[in-house]
Amino acid sequence: MRKMTALVAMLLLLFCTTAPQAAKAGGVFLGATEITQLLNHAELIESYVKQANQLATQLQQFQVQLRNAATLPSQLFGPIRSDLLRLSQVVQGGQSLSYSMANLDSEFLNRYGSAGYNPNLNFANQYHTWSQTSLDTTQKSLDTIGLQYSQMQSEQDLLSNYDSMSQTAGGELEATQVGSQIAEQQVQQLMKLRQLMMTDMQSKAAFQAQQVMQDQHNKEALQNFWATQDMQAGGSSYGKVTMPQQ
Repeated sequence: MRKMTALVAMLLLLFCTTAPQAAKAGGVFLGATEITQLLNHAELIESYVKQANQLATQLQQFQVQLRNAATLPSQLFGPIRSDLLRLSQVVQGGQSLSYSMANLDSEFLNRYGSAGYNPNLNFANQYHTWSQTSLDTTQKSLDTIGLQYSQMQSEQDLLSNYDSMSQTAGGELEATQVGSQIAEQQVQQLMKLRQLMMTDMQSKAAFQAQQVMQDQHNKEALQNFWATQDMQAGGSSYGKVTMPQQ
């Protein structure tokens, strides 16, 4: 989490301290929109990882209680129902985040590819691959109780299916087990997504820093050029021109 926060903070610092100069020099730099989106996405991925961890723990505890009959199933009906709904939101949130990051990368590449941005990885493709893998993993767990991922996307369908399962012998425990399994899978998948996002942001930060350095070099070269001119007012000749050192 600290690495992600530090990385986005660095991007924000680069933008705040160099954007005006880069703009005047015609340089390429991350804009306020991109920075805002990256900040929001960094906060979201950390939130999703935290929620998935909490849900995995809670659903495991519910399983223990249901197996040991330490608590009446009716007493756990509401909390389990609420956790499954939150889990659905986390799963969908991860998918939306991946989709947004893929779009951001495609836009960034289209805008700055001609300026030299050419990362080793096709991040948009990497996000799409992550999305499909996460969906397949979730669907495999849902298959055990005869549900489709589309039913998990609908709050009404999800709760309706859980309500029906809770009326059958062992149905509530089975639903809780599947929910716990999906939550644990999401922790692992979201951590992979976070790592991919960090690699992506590092690539863009490196490009940003390179552009800033190039803009500064060009500015200094121009200043040195004019500083070495021995212009004579009203004259027709110029003094010796000293070329800027490379």
